[in-house]
Amino acid sequence: MAKKLTSVLGIDIGSRTIKFCEVRKQGNEPMITALGMVDTPEGAVDHQGVYNGEAVAAVLKSALSGAGASVGQAVVSIAGQSAVLVRTLEVPKMNAQELKEHMAWEINRNIPFAESTVVSDFKPLGDDDPNSPNMDVVMAIAPQSAIDTMIDLVKRAGKAPVAIDVEPLSMARSLQSSYADELSNKTVCFVDLGATTCAINIYYGSKLIMPRQIPLGGDLITKAIADVRVLPLAEAEAVKRNELRIPDDAAQLFAAPVNPFDTPGVPTQEFSPFDPFNSPAETPINPFADDAPAASPVAAPAIDPLVSAAMPIINDLVDEIRRSVDFFRSRGGNVDVVVLAGGGAKIPGLAGYIANTIGVPCDAYDPLRRLNVNARKVAPDFVDAHRQEFTVAVGNGLHIFFE
Repeated sequence: MAKKLTSVLGIDIGSRTIKFCEVRKQGNEPMITALGMVDTPEGAVDHQGVYNGEAVAAVLKSALSGAGASVGQAVVSIAGQSAVLVRTLEVPKMNAQELKEHMAWEINRNIPFAESTVVSDFKPLGDDDPNSPNMDVVMAIAPQSAIDTMIDLVKRAGKAPVAIDVEPLSMARSLQSSYADELSNKTVCFVDLGATTCAINIYYGSKLIMPRQIPLGGDLITKAIADVRVLPLAEAEAVKRNELRIPDDAAQLFAAPVNPFDTPGVPTQEFSPFDPFNSPAETPINPFADDAPAASPVAAPAIDPLVSAAMPIINDLVDEIRRSVDFFRSRGGNVDVVVLAGGGAKIPGLAGYIANTIGVPCDAYDPLRRLNVNARKVAPDFVDAHRQEFTVAVGNGLHIFFE
């Protein structure tokens, strides 16, 4: 992308929504001048990639017009298990020509797609230990057809594609711009919970160390709610947004399976009627005796059926976060904090549950933190309600400050 650009439109195409963010340079600082979101056409995008670029382009073009996004150049991220592979590699330190030749070999042996024609790129991540003989490099590989789909889509939406990026690097730019004051010297597990996929990336400051994506998203929670409430998915989605809350004691309630034969709140004791040391008060009562007193009911803790429906999926998510953290620790690293982004991350109590369960501080991520938002056609309540969903779109828009 040409470095002379002073404004750009960042686009994030998700399976449930399409987000965009117009970023302009105001001196050396970014200003957001347009922000918007529109529902993705049904069946047009899933966790594998974009299937109907024409339909996506049509709704995006209309949404851009309504939001007053006038910048003509766009950066769009490519995502999906069939659309792109992103991987970080540790390679011996070498000069630029040696690295180019080595990465050509690495890329060739890492192609995971059936399609033989691919587009690839790589970039040294920098900030390497000067005493280390190795360096970190991130590489991306995509089928030519997936790249062509994204270029055609952006053009159909009335914009000129100036760069195609990958989501882990978009998130890195957001981290650098919004959280350099707090997280620049910390290792961050960045969890971006979307509708059908979840990114679990580990960064040191804004340096990408370990990218990972799993096919688990908020739609699974929506479906669980739809099943327990017997609702259409659209209504279940509204229930999830408005009613679901993970209680503060969820880590205790859902930490282990409950034995249905245990009485909640009553400690287990064993008595022998033949033990001469049992006092009369300790002798077990025969419940079949005519004069046996009525059993005192013990109230079990009330658990919201919505929470019970959602917890199996949430526990799967927590297990995957823990797996990433444990793997990183097994390689000698440590994680200082977990941050949550994406639509699914807005579930109240989720951050606290993750923190209590895996033992690492966890908080919501705000991609608009420390950024000047002057989007005249956006209501303040919209920004507050959806800010966590704009991480990738904002990161794509910030491209002009980093490239």
